[in-house]
Amino acid sequence: MSKRVVVLDYGSGNLRSAERALARVGADVTVTADFDAALDADGLVVPGVGAFAACMEGLKAVRGDQIVGRRLSGGRPVLGICVGMQILFEKGVEHGVHTEGCGEWPGTVERLDAPVLPHMGWNTVTVPEGSVLFRGLDEGVRFYFVHSYGVRDWVLKAGDGFHEPLVTWAEHGVPFVAAAENGPLMATQFHPEKSGDAGAVLLNNWLSTL
Repeated sequence: MSKRVVVLDYGSGNLRSAERALARVGADVTVTADFDAALDADGLVVPGVGAFAACMEGLKAVRGDQIVGRRLSGGRPVLGICVGMQILFEKGVEHGVHTEGCGEWPGTVERLDAPVLPHMGWNTVTVPEGSVLFRGLDEGVRFYFVHSYGVRDWVLKAGDGFHEPLVTWAEHGVPFVAAAENGPLMATQFHPEKSGDAGAVLLNNWLSTL
């Protein structure tokens, strides 16, 4: 039976590309802002394109922050993509404006220190041992990025009762978090739906966790 996946429609994100990419790897995909449907799906995808503050405003308008929180409290998988990853952190800083995020991970989304922005195009990533998302992918595989902001410091460390999340890094001017895997919460800064065969493998790996 196909896994039921909701792509959350909160007014931001490349929804149809994500929908098509997930359908191609066998998911039963619905694009919706419906609260109950997003809660009940086997997996939830939170996309995002544009400014952190605008995405958070749109997310809260459909109670998406509550959906994410309730799903994770029940151990139900969530995948953030691009700004949909960034808003999972504590806050974003853009043009001097500080915006509160969902706070599922500590840390700050900030402008990359790079000679050319946005960071647009294909880039390699450094994957930690034990990754589920990148299982079966060769070292040196490239993914497609479009962003000017990212998380430059990962601050959540292992503690009593939990293991440190698996963090994948990339570099554009400075190192930044390219992906993170933390139990039911996973996210990528790059766009798997635009990353060809490698992106399809990653999405299929995520579906296998549902």
